[in-house]
Amino acid sequence: MLVAVVGGKLQGVEATYLAHKAGWEVRVVDKNDQVPASGLCDSFVQADVTLEPDLSRGLADIDLVIPALEDDDALSCLTRWCREKTVPFAFDPAAYAVSSSKLKSAELFSQIGLPVPLAWPDCGFPVLAKPSRGSGSEAVEIFHDFDALKRHFDAPFPPPGWVLQAYLEGSQHSLEIIGLPGHYRALQVTDLFVDEIYDCQRVVAPTILPPKLVSEFERLSLNIAEALNLHGIMDVEVILNREGFKVLEIDARLPSQTPITVYWSTGQNMVQLLGELFQGDVTEPQFDPQISRGTVYEHIRMSSEVLETSGEHIMAQNGPLYLWPDFFGADEAITNFKVAKDPWVATLIISASGRDSALAKEDRILGEIIKRFSIKKTHDKTAID
Repeated sequence: MLVAVVGGKLQGVEATYLAHKAGWEVRVVDKNDQVPASGLCDSFVQADVTLEPDLSRGLADIDLVIPALEDDDALSCLTRWCREKTVPFAFDPAAYAVSSSKLKSAELFSQIGLPVPLAWPDCGFPVLAKPSRGSGSEAVEIFHDFDALKRHFDAPFPPPGWVLQAYLEGSQHSLEIIGLPGHYRALQVTDLFVDEIYDCQRVVAPTILPPKLVSEFERLSLNIAEALNLHGIMDVEVILNREGFKVLEIDARLPSQTPITVYWSTGQNMVQLLGELFQGDVTEPQFDPQISRGTVYEHIRMSSEVLETSGEHIMAQNGPLYLWPDFFGADEAITNFKVAKDPWVATLIISASGRDSALAKEDRILGEIIKRFSIKKTHDKTAID
């Protein structure tokens, strides 16, 4: 099967990697021929899918289209073209319209009574401010007093197009839901660790959450999928503090980082499941959490004898990436590493029999890299309990 992954940034890396694990041929389509996923695919087409000639050229002979971008014009053009050509398009425009707006998402959460962080002005400080549009940690700020908050935004205040809410401390977790109304399935809960700019730098599975809390998280997420009338895939991010779960955000699209982690931990391939779903297979995927392997998925950068563990943003601006098996002891790495190249980045994929074994293996791998490159300084922006 020939699959088009439209968008070659980090979502495109995820989609391309897992499509290959499914045994599919992958064509990446992007306006920029130096995007990260361009080094991982079977073929690459430089095209602007908002232009009709480019759209038809990039998607010729395709069996399935997977969007890996968040451009509204491009998504609209792809939706129309795939409908006209009767090509399966792994995307839910209506659910995405809600999840891509944090303001619309907040309205949904309120309607179905989900636990969320208190909103301004009912919350105290510190306050987290995030734009309604945009994914991940983009433009997220934390403010510790009113003067700093007010200075940051021009009038009017509160700023339109922004979400202001209580900043909470606690453990962060993610869960994907896949399916159609009446046929939803919760996949594996993963644990997230963010860097100092709130960008996810490490994903670990299986989760540290006890079964009771996993079940609660699953019920909460399935309720969101039903309320969205989801057709496809979405992920839910929560924080767990002393008050319980608080929903942070949802994304009705293929995410990055967690799908590869879940694949290595459980064998469930979200891209394959998504493709089968949009080709008419609604069989509910099953997995046994008791046989999940320990998996660590993290991003590192080596520069001038300094080894840094940081958020996934460090992977985004380093040109084409390539798959490297047995990378200094990691099972696989997605990297631009070349011998004698400095700086370089890598996403390490580390698997072992259990969570603790995977974390111990991570330590050995980082130690091997430090020894091999005579690293003088390390900087890990988070800590794993």
